[in-house]
Amino acid sequence: MTTQQESPVSAVISIQVENESGALARVIGLFSGRGYNIESLTVAAVDETRHQSRINIVTTATPHVLGQIRAQVERLVPVYRVAVMTGREPHVAREMALVKVIASGERRADALRIAQAFRAHPVDASATSFVFELTGASDKLDAFIDLMRPLGLAEVSRTGIAAIARGAAIL
Repeated sequence: MTTQQESPVSAVISIQVENESGALARVIGLFSGRGYNIESLTVAAVDETRHQSRINIVTTATPHVLGQIRAQVERLVPVYRVAVMTGREPHVAREMALVKVIASGERRADALRIAQAFRAHPVDASATSFVFELTGASDKLDAFIDLMRPLGLAEVSRTGIAAIARGAAIL
């Protein structure tokens, strides 16, 4: 009997937790203690009435390891719910970036044209710089940033991925 080795997949792990001191540290401690890499991390309060926050973690692992991560996270206190979203589960994942470009002349005009094509919004402008706000899939943000490099890319700040299941499925 031969065993087929599983290929790693990118996944968003969404975790609903009690909004209390130390909750994020326990989740992150589980990842670091077991050597799981975190590629992106976002956390925010999502239900003030019930004092709950949502943590979105992007990681890459085999489906077997993702199952282990889910089981380990579910045992943590104060975790309420856990969802693992990969390319197999229909979901929406978006990220926001602020991108500063310092340019003049033709490079400035090129930066504005590219920003329009990507639906990036200038949220700050001076005689020598722009700050663009861009929201979308991570590969869209990566492509925009790559195009801005030769035009005077100066700084980038990214939020990390926020994700939610499509349709009626909830966390």
